[in-house]
Amino acid sequence: MKTWTRRLGIALVALAVLALSPVARAEPLTVFAAASLKNALDDVVTAWTMKGGGPVATSYASSSTLAKQIEQGAPADIFISADTQWMGYLGTKSLVTDPQELLGNQLVLIAGATDQSIAVTLHPGVDLAKLLGNGRLAVGDPSNVPAGIYAKEALQELGAWDGVATKLAPAANVRAALKLVSRGETPLGIVYETDAMADPTVRIVAFFPEDSHTPIRYPAAQVKASQNPDAGRFLEFLRSPGAKAIFLRYGFSMAGRQ
Repeated sequence: MKTWTRRLGIALVALAVLALSPVARAEPLTVFAAASLKNALDDVVTAWTMKGGGPVATSYASSSTLAKQIEQGAPADIFISADTQWMGYLGTKSLVTDPQELLGNQLVLIAGATDQSIAVTLHPGVDLAKLLGNGRLAVGDPSNVPAGIYAKEALQELGAWDGVATKLAPAANVRAALKLVSRGETPLGIVYETDAMADPTVRIVAFFPEDSHTPIRYPAAQVKASQNPDAGRFLEFLRSPGAKAIFLRYGFSMAGRQ
């Protein structure tokens, strides 16, 4: 009896140690994603877990910031960029595996929802500087933030860049630019259509012509250093009918092979 009791005690201790061991717990899948994806991707993650997927930790920021963090060894499993440039940057350093285009978006000019005085058509020769007056134009930093890079391309194509270049309010990411307009700190801003749809305190004034800038594409890829077994399955889930319905509901379009 004493031997049996002793063995039972040892077994219980072993089980307790195993339960506390980090190896026994599923490691969260870490997804680095462009800031503009937050609302939609949060819902996609919820759908993933409801279907039995493992835990997911998301980190949202500018694609440039996230790419640099991955380059410096940040423990990401999946990267979803708001442009092909920053995904390509990691690709040239062999830090991601087989990037695939996932989503598309549109570039829009926004104003505060209560300001109905601003009306403009975005055509070649448009004078946005006059429309701004003494105000500033909120944009993602054109030197590195994808939304800002697209915005600069579009403004240059329309001949409006020189007039507004000194009137910019550059932001760390597109959601930060959105907040500048929603808080009334700037009269106008350039963001993605999906950002404007996510914030009822702003309204879309005009859409930029799609041929005025590089097509807006969101590629997704597994980080090469990732050892998480859920990474491949999650990338597949991003293209599932359920995830597609969520992305479409938030205003994204689907890109690449489906």
